[in-house]
Amino acid sequence: MCGIVGYVGPSSALDVLLGGLKRLEYRGYDSAGISVVTNGEIQTQKRAGKLQVLIDQLSASPMADAQMGIGHTRWATHGAPTDGNAHPHNAGAEQISLIHNGIIENFSELKKKLVSEGIEFESETDSEVAAHLLASEFANTGDFEKSFVSVANALQGAFTILAINKSDPGLVMAARRNSPLVLGVGDGENFLGSDVAAFVDYTKTAISVGQDQIVKLRADGFELIDFNGNPVEHEEFKVHWDASAASKGGWESFMAKEISEEPQAVGDTLMGRLDANGDVNLSEFDGLSIENLENINRIIITACGTAAYAGEVAKYAIEQLARISVSVELAHELRYRNPVIDEKTLVVAISQSGETMDTLMAIRHASERGAKVLSICNTQGATLARESDATIYTHAGPEVAVASTKAFSAQITAGYLLALFLAHATGKTENLNQLGKELLSLPRKVKTTLEMTGDVAEFANQLKDIQSVLFLGRNVGFPIAMEGALKLKELSYIHAEGFAAGELKHGPIALIEPGQVVIVLVPAPSSAESLHAKVLANIQEINARGAKVIAIAEQGDDEVAEFAEKVFYTPKTDPLLSPVLSVVPLHIFSMELAKAKGLDVDQPRNLAKSVTVE
Repeated sequence: MCGIVGYVGPSSALDVLLGGLKRLEYRGYDSAGISVVTNGEIQTQKRAGKLQVLIDQLSASPMADAQMGIGHTRWATHGAPTDGNAHPHNAGAEQISLIHNGIIENFSELKKKLVSEGIEFESETDSEVAAHLLASEFANTGDFEKSFVSVANALQGAFTILAINKSDPGLVMAARRNSPLVLGVGDGENFLGSDVAAFVDYTKTAISVGQDQIVKLRADGFELIDFNGNPVEHEEFKVHWDASAASKGGWESFMAKEISEEPQAVGDTLMGRLDANGDVNLSEFDGLSIENLENINRIIITACGTAAYAGEVAKYAIEQLARISVSVELAHELRYRNPVIDEKTLVVAISQSGETMDTLMAIRHASERGAKVLSICNTQGATLARESDATIYTHAGPEVAVASTKAFSAQITAGYLLALFLAHATGKTENLNQLGKELLSLPRKVKTTLEMTGDVAEFANQLKDIQSVLFLGRNVGFPIAMEGALKLKELSYIHAEGFAAGELKHGPIALIEPGQVVIVLVPAPSSAESLHAKVLANIQEINARGAKVIAIAEQGDDEVAEFAEKVFYTPKTDPLLSPVLSVVPLHIFSMELAKAKGLDVDQPRNLAKSVTVE
């Protein structure tokens, strides 16, 4: 949610800011704007709509060249997506300009005070309150840095704010509380961004700005202080991908590119963690000793959206292999129901960005109650990783499309690694090496799955006018059914629901009518307790009512073809590992159906890539 860029240095600020905002488009936004200081004045341009609308305006009304500035893409919270509500917000007779990501919870009382002092507001946003408050403080003190610190302490909620002052054209001030901010360290120039994509074209050296920290950014250096003005230590990290990794590279969409990268995402997540014998090695557990794990009697996996479905798959794997009780909790519900969490609880938090606010608040709640926290995260230097006792990084690379694909596959893979590790740690070692070896074969099998889905686009085009799709799955297929439904909702804006196949007769069968499309994830014939036969019975019940069945089944399962209108096959693997394969045709189907409807698969309406507010 929202993209933020700040820059000070010798390059064209306009180029740096617009380039950074372009690379942050994946976060989701509905307006964009920039401010620069040039010739002792602040110049600002902002427009509702896509970034191209702002670029077109800048072409028609060029801004003077500058060497510092701030840029913003806004995802509307307070106030509709309009030119007036777009950022930056200027105040103090154009003395200062400010951008903001997050929600200021005490904006109403602050605004009332400012209005009583004669301040007039031009937008409906909470962000403009911070701008006027800063201008008011600066008018009283004449000290921009001191005023900025004061404002940071006055605000409540989740925020990252960047501000510039025309009286000091070499300084960008920034503050972070419960909202992401990364500092890019260059040679004679420095950068700020919501994430490293904002400046990866210019530098691979970055610093994650910590909670309640303030940055004073200049071309020749920077200073980090806390909200009390005290210096704070920082640690640099290297970004291990370049800007080309976040470009389409010839693909028609980022989503198509990222689906094609699922084999690599799975392989890179396994790399160095499984040897040829199938033995797992997770050095990431340095923060969690074996003694810690031996005391664990319960695991809670917490996440939101797609990541929660990856957690559901991990639950099946951990309970089957390590025999530890696991529950999966939506992060935004976990801390509000006063859950039973103590020092014998391991909380596993899953987030692609590592900045999902609901998930961060959940792990903080768990840590306060003595639980150990392990995170599964795709982003170096993310808040989630820094606040966890240990982190398994998924090496999926940058994921730009809002709807997650390769990151989801990598999260499931990390969940399997965790299950194997916990099974070894608790002495449940039977058949683990065999499963580990099969896990090593998954990247090749995901690639084969992609090669077997060539006619999905044609089939999706035939169904472009459908308004509802139901998904059924059992065992590890159930969370994949829910993931398939979510992807279709996100991308095609139609009704879609995922059900446990065994629930069909307990209510959902009432939705089955002639022409209804039902996608069924069929367990392998080798799956436990005759699940294959049970799901085939479900399919026959659906067919008897005139619905249209599309099946996802294991290669060689010829029996399914007798009952389904269309079958998409995946290579044989251990049934526990099948989600990494069966989800691939669902990702492709969702993308192709949205394309057939003429929709934007990379930036679906109303959605943001990283939800950084509660």
